[in-house]
Amino acid sequence: MSDGTAGLLDRLSLNQETVRQWSLPELADGCARAGVRGVGLWRAPVQEYGVAAAARLVRDAGLRVTSLCRGGFFTATDPARRAAALEDNRAAVDEAAALGTTTLVLVSGGLPPGSRDLPGARERVADALAELGPYAAERGVRLALEPLHPMYAADRCVVSTLAQALDLAERFPAGQVGVVVDTYHLWWDDTVGTQIGRAGGTGEEAASRIAAFQLADWVTPLPEGALLGRGQLGDGAVDLRWFRERVETAGYRGPIEVEIFNPALWARDGTDVLAEVVDRFLAHVG
Repeated sequence: MSDGTAGLLDRLSLNQETVRQWSLPELADGCARAGVRGVGLWRAPVQEYGVAAAARLVRDAGLRVTSLCRGGFFTATDPARRAAALEDNRAAVDEAAALGTTTLVLVSGGLPPGSRDLPGARERVADALAELGPYAAERGVRLALEPLHPMYAADRCVVSTLAQALDLAERFPAGQVGVVVDTYHLWWDDTVGTQIGRAGGTGEEAASRIAAFQLADWVTPLPEGALLGRGQLGDGAVDLRWFRERVETAGYRGPIEVEIFNPALWARDGTDVLAEVVDRFLAHVG
Protein backbone atom coordinates (compact mmCIF):
# COMPACT_ATOMS: atom_id res chain seq x y z
CA MET A 1 0.00 0.00 0.00
CA SER A 2 1.46 3.36 -1.04
CA ASP A 3 1.78 6.28 1.38
CA GLY A 4 -0.93 8.11 -0.57
CA THR A 5 -3.32 5.18 -0.35
CA ALA A 6 -2.58 4.69 3.34
CA GLY A 7 -3.18 8.37 3.98
CA LEU A 8 -6.52 8.27 2.20
CA LEU A 9 -7.58 5.14 4.09
CA ASP A 10 -6.79 6.94 7.35
CA ARG A 11 -9.54 9.42 6.44
CA LEU A 12 -12.19 6.78 5.73
CA SER A 13 -15.16 6.83 8.10
CA LEU A 14 -17.98 4.28 8.09
CA ASN A 15 -21.41 5.73 8.68
CA GLN A 16 -23.46 3.53 10.98
CA GLU A 17 -26.34 3.28 8.49
CA THR A 18 -24.13 1.55 5.92
CA VAL A 19 -24.06 -1.49 8.23
CA ARG A 20 -27.37 -1.01 10.01
CA GLN A 21 -27.38 -4.74 10.83
CA TRP A 22 -24.51 -4.18 13.29
CA SER A 23 -24.97 -3.17 16.90
CA LEU A 24 -22.80 -0.37 18.23
CA PRO A 25 -20.30 -2.84 19.78
CA GLU A 26 -20.15 -4.73 16.49
CA LEU A 27 -19.59 -1.47 14.62
CA ALA A 28 -16.74 -0.43 16.91
CA ASP A 29 -15.12 -3.85 16.82
CA GLY A 30 -15.54 -4.30 13.07
CA CYS A 31 -14.06 -0.91 12.23
CA ALA A 32 -11.14 -1.39 14.61
CA ARG A 33 -10.36 -4.78 13.09
CA ALA A 34 -10.55 -3.39 9.55
CA GLY A 35 -8.31 -0.43 10.31
CA VAL A 36 -11.11 2.07 9.73
CA ARG A 37 -10.59 4.82 12.26
CA GLY A 38 -13.77 6.87 12.01
CA VAL A 39 -17.47 6.24 12.47
CA GLY A 40 -20.49 8.40 11.75
CA LEU A 41 -23.25 7.78 14.28
CA TRP A 42 -27.02 8.25 14.40
CA ARG A 43 -28.91 9.53 17.38
CA ALA A 44 -31.52 6.79 17.86
CA PRO A 45 -29.12 3.85 18.29
CA VAL A 46 -26.77 6.00 20.35
CA GLN A 47 -29.61 7.00 22.68
CA GLU A 48 -30.71 3.38 22.97
CA TYR A 49 -27.19 2.28 23.91
CA GLY A 50 -26.57 5.31 26.10
CA VAL A 51 -24.66 8.41 25.01
CA ALA A 52 -21.92 8.14 27.64
CA ALA A 53 -21.55 4.40 27.06
CA ALA A 54 -21.37 4.90 23.30
CA ALA A 55 -18.69 7.57 23.70
CA ARG A 56 -16.65 5.26 25.90
CA LEU A 57 -17.11 2.30 23.53
CA VAL A 58 -15.87 4.22 20.51
CA ARG A 59 -13.00 5.78 22.42
CA ASP A 60 -11.85 2.45 23.85
CA ALA A 61 -11.84 0.97 20.33
CA GLY A 62 -9.43 3.69 19.21
CA LEU A 63 -12.00 5.32 16.94
CA ARG A 64 -13.32 8.83 16.54
CA VAL A 65 -16.85 9.95 15.84
CA THR A 66 -16.74 11.98 12.62
CA SER A 67 -20.36 13.14 12.70
CA LEU A 68 -23.67 12.73 14.48
CA CYS A 69 -26.86 12.58 12.46
CA ARG A 70 -29.20 14.17 12.71
CA GLY A 71 -30.68 17.41 13.89
CA GLY A 72 -32.82 19.86 11.98
CA PHE A 73 -36.49 19.75 10.89
CA PHE A 74 -36.96 23.44 11.53
CA THR A 75 -39.75 24.36 9.13
CA ALA A 76 -42.92 23.95 11.20
CA THR A 77 -45.05 27.07 11.54
CA ASP A 78 -46.77 26.03 14.77
CA PRO A 79 -44.96 27.75 17.70
CA ALA A 80 -45.12 24.69 19.95
CA ARG A 81 -43.63 22.44 17.29
CA ARG A 82 -40.89 24.95 16.55
CA ALA A 83 -40.02 25.20 20.23
CA ALA A 84 -39.92 21.41 20.49
CA ALA A 85 -37.64 21.19 17.46
CA LEU A 86 -35.22 23.71 18.94
CA GLU A 87 -35.16 21.85 22.24
CA ASP A 88 -34.48 18.57 20.47
CA ASN A 89 -31.66 20.17 18.54
CA ARG A 90 -30.06 21.49 21.71
CA ALA A 91 -30.14 17.91 22.98
CA ALA A 92 -28.53 16.76 19.72
CA VAL A 93 -25.74 19.32 20.18
CA ASP A 94 -25.15 18.06 23.72
CA GLU A 95 -25.01 14.46 22.45
CA ALA A 96 -22.51 15.39 19.73
CA ALA A 97 -20.30 17.10 22.29
CA ALA A 98 -20.47 14.09 24.61
CA LEU A 99 -19.46 11.81 21.73
CA GLY A 100 -16.48 14.00 20.93
CA THR A 101 -17.54 15.01 17.44
CA THR A 102 -17.47 18.58 16.19
CA THR A 103 -20.09 17.93 13.50
CA LEU A 104 -23.87 17.72 13.90
CA VAL A 105 -25.54 17.05 10.56
CA LEU A 106 -28.79 18.94 9.99
CA VAL A 107 -31.62 18.10 7.60
CA SER A 108 -33.70 21.25 7.30
CA GLY A 109 -37.22 19.79 7.10
CA GLY A 110 -39.80 19.95 4.32
CA LEU A 111 -42.82 22.09 3.65
CA PRO A 112 -45.47 22.17 6.37
CA PRO A 113 -48.72 20.44 5.36
CA GLY A 114 -50.62 22.55 2.84
CA SER A 115 -47.78 25.03 2.30
CA ARG A 116 -46.10 25.89 -1.00
CA ASP A 117 -43.86 28.61 0.45
CA LEU A 118 -40.29 27.37 -0.06
CA PRO A 119 -38.64 30.76 0.65
CA GLY A 120 -40.60 31.10 3.89
CA ALA A 121 -39.57 27.63 4.98
CA ARG A 122 -35.92 28.41 4.31
CA GLU A 123 -36.19 31.58 6.38
CA ARG A 124 -37.43 29.51 9.31
CA VAL A 125 -34.30 27.37 8.88
CA ALA A 126 -32.21 30.54 9.09
CA ASP A 127 -34.07 31.59 12.25
CA ALA A 128 -33.25 28.25 13.87
CA LEU A 129 -29.59 28.45 12.88
CA ALA A 130 -29.39 31.91 14.43
CA GLU A 131 -30.66 30.54 17.72
CA LEU A 132 -28.71 27.28 17.77
CA GLY A 133 -25.39 28.39 16.28
CA PRO A 134 -24.02 30.11 19.41
CA TYR A 135 -25.28 27.27 21.63
CA ALA A 136 -23.45 24.72 19.49
CA ALA A 137 -20.24 26.75 19.20
CA GLU A 138 -20.02 27.12 22.97
CA ARG A 139 -19.93 23.31 23.15
CA GLY A 140 -17.38 22.84 20.38
CA VAL A 141 -19.91 21.64 17.82
CA ARG A 142 -20.54 23.03 14.36
CA LEU A 143 -23.94 22.78 12.69
CA ALA A 144 -23.54 21.09 9.31
CA LEU A 145 -26.42 21.94 6.98
CA GLU A 146 -26.95 19.19 4.41
CA PRO A 147 -28.64 19.90 1.07
CA LEU A 148 -30.70 16.93 -0.14
CA HIS A 149 -31.67 16.02 -3.70
CA PRO A 150 -34.65 18.09 -4.92
CA MET A 151 -36.94 15.04 -4.82
CA TYR A 152 -36.94 15.47 -1.02
CA ALA A 153 -37.86 19.18 -1.02
CA ALA A 154 -41.55 18.76 -0.25
CA ASP A 155 -41.41 16.45 2.74
CA ARG A 156 -37.87 16.31 4.05
CA CYS A 157 -35.50 19.11 3.06
CA VAL A 158 -36.25 22.50 1.50
CA VAL A 159 -32.50 23.04 1.03
CA SER A 160 -31.79 21.30 -2.27
CA THR A 161 -28.49 22.67 -3.60
CA LEU A 162 -25.10 23.48 -2.19
CA ALA A 163 -25.68 27.09 -3.24
CA GLN A 164 -28.84 27.26 -1.13
CA ALA A 165 -27.03 25.70 1.83
CA LEU A 166 -24.18 28.20 1.53
CA ASP A 167 -26.58 31.12 1.20
CA LEU A 168 -27.92 30.14 4.62
CA ALA A 169 -24.61 29.17 6.22
CA GLU A 170 -22.83 32.35 5.18
CA ARG A 171 -25.19 34.45 7.29
CA PHE A 172 -23.42 33.06 10.35
CA PRO A 173 -19.84 32.70 11.60
CA ALA A 174 -17.98 29.87 9.92
CA GLY A 175 -17.30 28.26 13.28
CA GLN A 176 -21.03 27.95 13.92
CA VAL A 177 -22.52 26.78 10.61
CA GLY A 178 -20.99 24.74 7.81
CA VAL A 179 -22.30 22.53 5.01
CA VAL A 180 -22.25 18.87 4.07
CA VAL A 181 -21.05 17.80 0.63
CA ASP A 182 -22.85 14.50 -0.07
CA THR A 183 -22.23 12.99 -3.49
CA TYR A 184 -25.59 11.20 -3.60
CA HIS A 185 -27.49 14.46 -3.25
CA LEU A 186 -25.29 16.79 -5.31
CA TRP A 187 -23.84 14.81 -8.23
CA TRP A 188 -26.48 16.04 -10.72
CA ASP A 189 -25.88 19.79 -10.20
CA ASP A 190 -23.65 21.33 -12.87
CA THR A 191 -22.76 24.21 -10.53
CA VAL A 192 -21.54 21.99 -7.69
CA GLY A 193 -17.85 22.35 -8.56
CA THR A 194 -18.10 26.14 -8.37
CA GLN A 195 -20.05 25.91 -5.12
CA ILE A 196 -17.49 23.55 -3.54
CA GLY A 197 -14.87 26.16 -4.33
CA ARG A 198 -17.07 28.80 -2.75
CA ALA A 199 -17.45 26.61 0.33
CA GLY A 200 -13.70 26.34 0.64
CA GLY A 201 -13.24 30.09 0.79
CA THR A 202 -9.90 31.86 0.74
CA GLY A 203 -7.27 32.99 3.21
CA GLU A 204 -8.26 32.56 6.85
CA GLU A 205 -11.65 31.24 5.74
CA ALA A 206 -10.13 28.35 3.74
CA ALA A 207 -12.32 25.23 3.95
CA SER A 208 -14.26 26.82 6.77
CA ARG A 209 -17.68 25.90 5.40
CA ILE A 210 -17.11 22.23 4.45
CA ALA A 211 -18.02 20.49 7.67
CA ALA A 212 -18.48 16.97 6.29
CA PHE A 213 -17.91 15.02 3.08
CA GLN A 214 -20.09 11.95 2.49
CA LEU A 215 -20.09 9.33 -0.26
CA ALA A 216 -22.72 7.13 -1.87
CA ASP A 217 -23.43 6.29 -5.48
CA TRP A 218 -26.59 6.93 -7.54
CA VAL A 219 -28.04 3.79 -9.06
CA THR A 220 -31.16 3.21 -11.13
CA PRO A 221 -33.90 2.21 -11.11
CA LEU A 222 -34.64 3.92 -7.84
CA PRO A 223 -36.87 2.09 -5.36
CA GLU A 224 -40.22 3.56 -4.45
CA GLY A 225 -39.56 6.68 -2.39
CA ALA A 226 -35.82 6.49 -3.24
CA LEU A 227 -34.79 6.92 0.39
CA LEU A 228 -33.16 3.49 0.52
CA GLY A 229 -31.76 3.58 -2.99
CA ARG A 230 -28.16 4.59 -2.43
CA GLY A 231 -25.61 2.50 -4.28
CA GLN A 232 -22.34 0.94 -3.24
CA LEU A 233 -19.34 3.00 -4.35
CA GLY A 234 -18.64 2.43 -8.02
CA ASP A 235 -22.02 0.92 -8.88
CA GLY A 236 -23.65 4.04 -10.27
CA ALA A 237 -23.39 7.38 -12.04
CA VAL A 238 -21.35 9.47 -9.60
CA ASP A 239 -17.74 10.44 -10.33
CA LEU A 240 -16.60 9.96 -6.74
CA ARG A 241 -12.93 10.73 -7.39
CA TRP A 242 -13.90 14.02 -9.02
CA PHE A 243 -15.75 15.03 -5.86
CA ARG A 244 -12.80 14.11 -3.64
CA GLU A 245 -10.43 16.11 -5.80
CA ARG A 246 -12.74 19.13 -5.74
CA VAL A 247 -13.20 19.21 -1.96
CA GLU A 248 -9.46 18.78 -1.49
CA THR A 249 -8.74 21.62 -3.91
CA ALA A 250 -11.11 23.67 -1.75
CA GLY A 251 -8.91 22.87 1.25
CA TYR A 252 -10.86 20.04 2.89
CA ARG A 253 -8.67 17.39 4.51
CA GLY A 254 -11.16 15.93 6.96
CA PRO A 255 -12.90 12.56 7.20
CA ILE A 256 -14.52 10.95 4.15
CA GLU A 257 -17.65 9.24 5.37
CA VAL A 258 -19.37 6.43 3.45
CA GLU A 259 -23.12 6.62 4.09
CA ILE A 260 -25.18 4.12 2.09
CA PHE A 261 -28.83 3.31 2.82
CA ASN A 262 -29.38 0.01 1.04
CA PRO A 263 -31.37 -3.03 2.21
CA ALA A 264 -29.25 -5.34 0.06
CA LEU A 265 -26.18 -4.33 2.07
CA TRP A 266 -28.05 -4.69 5.36
CA ALA A 267 -28.97 -8.27 4.45
CA ARG A 268 -25.30 -9.26 4.12
CA ASP A 269 -22.62 -10.02 6.67
CA GLY A 270 -21.36 -6.71 8.01
CA THR A 271 -17.70 -7.72 7.87
CA ASP A 272 -18.03 -8.50 4.17
CA VAL A 273 -19.82 -5.21 3.55
CA LEU A 274 -17.08 -3.23 5.28
CA ALA A 275 -14.35 -5.06 3.38
CA GLU A 276 -16.14 -4.23 0.14
CA VAL A 277 -16.52 -0.58 1.18
CA VAL A 278 -12.77 -0.35 1.79
CA ASP A 279 -11.95 -1.96 -1.56
CA ARG A 280 -14.40 0.25 -3.45
CA PHE A 281 -13.21 3.34 -1.61
CA LEU A 282 -9.62 2.78 -2.68
CA ALA A 283 -10.63 1.88 -6.25
CA HIS A 284 -13.13 4.66 -6.94
CA VAL A 285 -12.22 7.49 -4.58
CA GLY A 286 -8.43 7.22 -4.34
